[in-house]
Amino acid sequence: MNDLTDEINVLVTLNAGYLPPLKVMLYSLHANNPQERIHLWLLHASLTPTEVSGVAQLASVFNWQFTDQRVAADFAAGVPLIKRYPKEMYFRLLSGEILPRDVKRVIYLDPDLLVINALRPLWEIDLKGHMLAAAVHRGVTKMVDGLNMIRLGTKTSYFNSGVLVIDLDQARTKIKLNDITAAIEKYRSELILPDQDVLNFLYGADILEIPEEVWNYDTRKYFTYQTRSLNQHEIHWVMANTVILHYCGTPKPWDPSSDSKFTGIFLNYQQQLQRLLTELAAPKVVD
Repeated sequence: MNDLTDEINVLVTLNAGYLPPLKVMLYSLHANNPQERIHLWLLHASLTPTEVSGVAQLASVFNWQFTDQRVAADFAAGVPLIKRYPKEMYFRLLSGEILPRDVKRVIYLDPDLLVINALRPLWEIDLKGHMLAAAVHRGVTKMVDGLNMIRLGTKTSYFNSGVLVIDLDQARTKIKLNDITAAIEKYRSELILPDQDVLNFLYGADILEIPEEVWNYDTRKYFTYQTRSLNQHEIHWVMANTVILHYCGTPKPWDPSSDSKFTGIFLNYQQQLQRLLTELAAPKVVD
């Protein structure tokens, strides 16, 4: 805790396919944390200068620090590919090896989420000696936990990798590309969500659990949260207390077929972002 900076380090890793929702996520982060000092770290292997400049422009408008870190081709080449999943998904786990040594902690955020309340309490969380903090997406019972324990041979709950607090000093010591590669090659046929499975298989015992209904709210599970909380976690509670809405699964809220309770919230932020981008693109009138 003593090594924490006042500036919040936010990490994102993606390819070009997720740039549009990433920008909506970043807009929501700024809209609900307007006074925060944020350093946005973008790790990627394939974005063009034009694509990076679009993210940099937003960071500048928000008065954030911004660092674009292109992962070296030889390093990225060592990350195995599985099915349709991009290699960028592993960069969150390997960020300790990629980011500068003086960066001690980051909050990793998936692009398919919204930040609707204050992020600082997550930044300042006491990891209690753990390398990571993450949430578990449970059902009404813990049956899914049990199934994943059997599938992966683990003894811990199954953590979602969409929101992570990472102690980078520990990560630099404990997380190695060779271990990740070996696990993927050994268990390739059992992997369903590769990066998330690897996170749980290799590092599940070193993760501090944080409340999913606050820090990684699965928007598909509104009625599950209501049931588990005996109807306390209804929509008013969510908007006042939940910090991160995570649009897990499909359809995504930007897809025309999406029509959930939380689709409209995303579309509203998307519209606000588009207004901002239109304003920024408009010719400046000189008096």
